[in-house]
Amino acid sequence: MLEKLFKIKERGSNPKREVLAGFTTFMTMAYVLAVQPAAICGFGPDAGITDVNGVFISKSALLVMCALISGVVTLLMGLYANLPLALSCGMGSNFILGGLVSSGTFSFGWAMALLLCSGTLFIIISVTGVRKLVVDLLPTNLKIAIPTAVGFFIAYLGFSNTGLASFESGLALGDFTQPTVLLALITLVIMAILTAFKVPGAILIGIIVATIIGIPMGVTVLPASIISVPQMSEVGNLIFSYDFKSLMADIPGTLVWIFILFTSDFFATFGALTAVGAQTGWLDEEGNFPDIQKPFLVDAIGTVLGSMTGNTTITTFIESTTGVEAGGRTGFSAIVTGALFLVCLFLSPLFLMLPTAVTGVALIFVGFSMLSGFTKLDFSNFKDCFGPFVMVFFATFTADIAAAICLGVIADVLIKVFTGKAKEVHPFLYVLCIPMIFYFIV
Repeated sequence: MLEKLFKIKERGSNPKREVLAGFTTFMTMAYVLAVQPAAICGFGPDAGITDVNGVFISKSALLVMCALISGVVTLLMGLYANLPLALSCGMGSNFILGGLVSSGTFSFGWAMALLLCSGTLFIIISVTGVRKLVVDLLPTNLKIAIPTAVGFFIAYLGFSNTGLASFESGLALGDFTQPTVLLALITLVIMAILTAFKVPGAILIGIIVATIIGIPMGVTVLPASIISVPQMSEVGNLIFSYDFKSLMADIPGTLVWIFILFTSDFFATFGALTAVGAQTGWLDEEGNFPDIQKPFLVDAIGTVLGSMTGNTTITTFIESTTGVEAGGRTGFSAIVTGALFLVCLFLSPLFLMLPTAVTGVALIFVGFSMLSGFTKLDFSNFKDCFGPFVMVFFATFTADIAAAICLGVIADVLIKVFTGKAKEVHPFLYVLCIPMIFYFIV
């Protein structure tokens, strides 16, 4: 039955190897369950937040729904696309939207409505097969700059929330006499050593070890129980929590946000597929991934389902490459990963006990992992570097990722127009600059 469903032998693998690959992928990305609630509700001991519409968003409900949708969509990837890819709430959009919600700028329903639009657009593009148009829309330098800018933004959040750095009166070191900051420093060292030795699941293992160290330090507070049944009353606040009224109140801003969320999801998936294809030798002579419409469609459906259940952008995790490196070649490894996520539905107390000092360091490493593409820029070509530098600098020093991405795109278009390279800009990108400019005016 396994051979019929997944063609395991045909792809040069075996069930034992697929199971190991599934476990490996889960280990490398399970940190999302610890980080996702904090991304939306902020770091700290509070059980949740109440948004501007008076809706209570609890950390436990966010964790449970993240585990549920991650498990379900990863199972769908394994069964439908037969690929060793796992999906969950992408790092980046969760902190961007979570920051706006927790600060009271927008409602939680506004964020979910945006994600519904973004996911629906992704489905349409996946079904109609106009992926090449989207790939050609953004020049390579901006494709590199967007994840890099998000990486710096996530690292900034990690330094800020752990106390390793202070931003209250200019940039400064944190107070290393505080137990929480000291634990963050210990976590940083542990994760760095594990990462240097290329230990699978380095971030998750670092989180576990540092959390245990935090017990005698008085930072880690042990839960009353390990297993917990999801509270349906809190989960109900996340289901179909759409606020279309707020979405329609600012059309230019809405268009900009849809662009940001869609492109980050699209190119994250595209990058993950390209990486897996290169590892397995599945790419054709032109570098195309076979049957790419299937994983794209699963990813898009995941984002729509995620918006219905209170999850931020569901995307294919680049950490799937660790499972592929462990020998995963079929959807059976994704089935194993998905099943492990579903088991975590009942283990929310374990993840919620993790100290901010520990999970914040995980953000620093996630941010670091998003910076590697920046080296692909040709630094001798100022015209190609100007837009990306504007994007990265504004993301890093203003902590306003939406404004940073808009300014980076506008700067890239302007520098090419004024240097006689206007024809290099995709026509639709000129159109896209209009709502971006209105975004700042309004």
